[in-house]
Amino acid sequence: MSKQKSNQPVQEFRLGRIKAAIWANEGKTGTFHNVSISRLYKDDQDHWQDATSFGREDLPLVMKVADHAHSWIFEHGNGATTSESGESF
Repeated sequence: MSKQKSNQPVQEFRLGRIKAAIWANEGKTGTFHNVSISRLYKDDQDHWQDATSFGREDLPLVMKVADHAHSWIFEHGNGATTSESGESF
């Protein structure tokens, strides 16, 4: 029986309506992580939606969830110092 991969983030951080989701991806040198940051809001029909644009008041929380995601990746990552695109950090 084959194990199907989950399409869920490995970790999420949320402060107010700002959320960072960490995704694990397999590459040539092992697992690497990407982060998506979004802003949650309710539409006219009272349904939750998300957006990737942020207002001035959102930016301090964007910075904080990005910092949490960065720390989590360093604690749980494989110690790689380059991204899949070959950029050095």
